[in-house]
Amino acid sequence: MAYKILSINPGATSTKVALYQDTNPIKVEVIRHSPDDLSTFKHTLDQLDYRRGLILKFLERNNVKVADLSAVVGRGGPFKPLESGTYSINQKMLSDIKSGNVQADHPANLGALIAHELTKDTNVPAFIVDPVSVDEFPEVARISGLPELPRKSLSHALNIKMVARKAASGLGKKYEELNLIIVHLGSGISVSSHLKGRMIDVNNANDMGPFSPQRCGALPITGLAKLCFSGEYTYPEMYDRLTKKGGLLAHLGTDNVEEVERRIDQGDEKAKLVYEAMVYQIAKEIGAMATTLDGDVDAIVLTGGIANSKRLVNLITDKVEFIANVMVFPGEDEMEALSLGALRVLSGEESPKKY
Repeated sequence: MAYKILSINPGATSTKVALYQDTNPIKVEVIRHSPDDLSTFKHTLDQLDYRRGLILKFLERNNVKVADLSAVVGRGGPFKPLESGTYSINQKMLSDIKSGNVQADHPANLGALIAHELTKDTNVPAFIVDPVSVDEFPEVARISGLPELPRKSLSHALNIKMVARKAASGLGKKYEELNLIIVHLGSGISVSSHLKGRMIDVNNANDMGPFSPQRCGALPITGLAKLCFSGEYTYPEMYDRLTKKGGLLAHLGTDNVEEVERRIDQGDEKAKLVYEAMVYQIAKEIGAMATTLDGDVDAIVLTGGIANSKRLVNLITDKVEFIANVMVFPGEDEMEALSLGALRVLSGEESPKKY
């Protein structure tokens, strides 16, 4: 039986939507949202009807009726801590999203709401897959140096978990049989350790770990406290500086890795130093994650958009391949990850989890 799956990924400036038949993409589209379009909405959740309407138009253009689908799957946001897996969308999940009982306001929170709205008058199941808040930490990994600030598991889990399965397939084993370090290299960088199918540690890219094209990563905390109380920044301004205007962007005025590499090739010594510092911090975090696996690492896996850079991959590999072989899956395909998560349930490979 062929399964037809609609995948939905709401982002800050776009809604990605895709139709899959089993593992094959039939139609993939990125619906862009201009700042003017979104400025009319005070809160992210207010965009629900607007984005749902655009998806209905996508279905009309492709002569697809919701009732003829096998499943609709939306991206999961920073919900409460959840184990990895595919979750049926239920009233408790919807209630938590609508009431703000989530860890952050994020466009991905709309994924479950849109999937539910599209399917509520049909028999078509609606799912989310591996939300941002996948949490499989042992208790020892949650402790920080201040009781008020426990470590949180927030990451690029959707892509990380898909790539983990691809790496396992490439090694001829199951994900549950391997110990892996998986590095998602994007505008934020997540370095995670996986023990026999569970993500037991990861740096929250907004809070710690290596700096990235846009994010600051770990900072000297006493200096940060002083900066926060300098009177120069409001909280929203400081939050934006830490999570959207830090890293390469703060040092070099661009978050484009290709542009930084061009500058290096043209002899820009500052660009070279900052770029190498980012590599240094990524490699150091990989080394730290190796200790969470007691040094028993089957492979180090690099993925994400900037893993397309051979220079970056080669520099990281040179520093960490003494730990384990390095595998590379460049880019990120969240639409594929969503559809595969739904397919595993539809085909009976997995049972849907209850939120």
